[in-house]
Amino acid sequence: MAANTPKVELRRSSTMGQTVENPQNAKETLGRLLRYFVQSQRLLIGLLAAVAAVTVTSLLAPALQGRVIDAIKDRSWQEFRVLLAVLAVTFLLNGICSLAQSLLSARLSQSIVRQMRYDLFRKIDHLSISYLDRHSNGDVMSRMTNDIENISNTVSQSLGSLVSGVLTVVGTIAIMFWYCWQLTLITMVTVFLTVFVTKKMSQMMGGVYRKRARALGRLNGHSEEMISGYRTVLAYNRQERTRAEFMELSDRLTREGVHAEILGGTMGPLMNSISTLGFVMVAAFGGYFALKGLITIGIISAFIIYAKQFSRPINEIAQLYGSVQTAVAGAERVFDLMDQPDEDNSGTEEIEQMQGNITFRHVNFSYLPGKQVLYDFNLEIHSGQKIALVGATGSGKTTVVNLLMRFYPVDSGEILIDGKNIMSLRRDWLRRNTAIVLQDTVLFSDTIEHNIKYGSPEADDAAMLRAAQTSNCAPFIERLKDRYQTFLKQSGASLSHGQRQLLNIARAVIADPKILILDEATSSVDTRTEQGIQDALVKLMKNRTSLIIAHRLSTIQDADVIVVMDQGKVVETGTHEELLEKKGAYYALYMAQFYSACEKEG
Repeated sequence: MAANTPKVELRRSSTMGQTVENPQNAKETLGRLLRYFVQSQRLLIGLLAAVAAVTVTSLLAPALQGRVIDAIKDRSWQEFRVLLAVLAVTFLLNGICSLAQSLLSARLSQSIVRQMRYDLFRKIDHLSISYLDRHSNGDVMSRMTNDIENISNTVSQSLGSLVSGVLTVVGTIAIMFWYCWQLTLITMVTVFLTVFVTKKMSQMMGGVYRKRARALGRLNGHSEEMISGYRTVLAYNRQERTRAEFMELSDRLTREGVHAEILGGTMGPLMNSISTLGFVMVAAFGGYFALKGLITIGIISAFIIYAKQFSRPINEIAQLYGSVQTAVAGAERVFDLMDQPDEDNSGTEEIEQMQGNITFRHVNFSYLPGKQVLYDFNLEIHSGQKIALVGATGSGKTTVVNLLMRFYPVDSGEILIDGKNIMSLRRDWLRRNTAIVLQDTVLFSDTIEHNIKYGSPEADDAAMLRAAQTSNCAPFIERLKDRYQTFLKQSGASLSHGQRQLLNIARAVIADPKILILDEATSSVDTRTEQGIQDALVKLMKNRTSLIIAHRLSTIQDADVIVVMDQGKVVETGTHEELLEKKGAYYALYMAQFYSACEKEG
């Protein structure tokens, strides 16, 4: 199904030894991202003002230091004291503004990320089931966590540095040219050398870092697989083989890591060497220009500082490029999810006295174009009937439920409830009057009380107790220390599968639906537990229209009508006895399960 979904393609490059994700449409994404900055414009203006103040004071300090040195040389002590006081104030302001910059950056990033998380979660809350079926939970969660966290880190750590770096470079060049254009041109040589070396080193380091990342990924994958399958490793006595594979992968990671660290460690010394070369050139040529009377000794001192101050933001901007690109790529993924269409919310009608009659009339459906799942599906379900859908995996049983719940729209045909097309009914009303008990139990990390009342949050404690009694989960709840206030950790991991299923049934009971759907509700429990669940389901299905999907045919023998499906079509209908007499598709399924059960018992 994933082929139907537009995906954000990310190009990868390498900058300063880091793998960088490049967005496909950076301009549009930046434009949308800036709208979040506008929503926090006061913080943004304050941050830019703080950055400007830090930059101005950083540019003034070297000039003042140069003038202080010249005042000492000229023995102008009055000017020396004034300049020293101004220099101290400048450093003090720089420190205060730097602190303000850090605080405002943090506030701005959290403000933006908070709004983005809210918008994204609100979007997820309205996403169609089809989108979530086509994308893994990990992919959606990654957009909520990793991608937004990248944006937060870039805003808090990189935005101020990026703006400050650009202003510093421009301001430094202007001041250096004003002092001595000849010495400025000489200084530019080291700048171009820095850029050239950085580019070459980045290309080399990119390949090495990618190899290390791949080696780390293989090691992590092997470790996760062995830990999650530890029982199997022990059962087949494969500890030695597993340990040998781990050591091989670990040694490979060590080799790649050493290579990467050595190469990465040369970047700093190379940059320091180039920077030192720049200082030597400034000192040598500056001394010559001073002897010629073009500049003073104080200006030479200022130039040395400006030369260092000029190369630092260039290196920082090069390093920030990767994080900015990754953040924009993350924002593109976030906006891609936000741009997905909402779940269809059409329909305004309600049925005042709902009976629960369901009609599928000439329904055709396909998840993907050209791959049809249901073919001219027709089914009539009367109020209070118990209908069972059976058939091989992929025959379309669960699809029928998806369409009834409006998780997907039909391609053609119609589904009626009490004579009204479900597309004309309010979606929330339809689902409020329908309850599902699935094979995969879903419990939340909360108390048992809140998990049961999830089916009807406005229900009182008396209704909760009746639901627990009806679903047969009251006995085991009463044995728990905190009873209904027991907090379920890890979605009820401390309970057996059967107990978790009974709580799911209690949730359906308290919802008091007119239509009940059971999708393989007992397929993954043992026979004894299944009997307890079946007893609870019998109570739950009383006086309700019930639609049951089951692989175990023994659980639906008392159904009013059994519908046998094959490749999206209804091939047989009737009661259990009628279908056995026909000796058709149902008979073949039943006899296959019967003999399989006999073989297991034998």
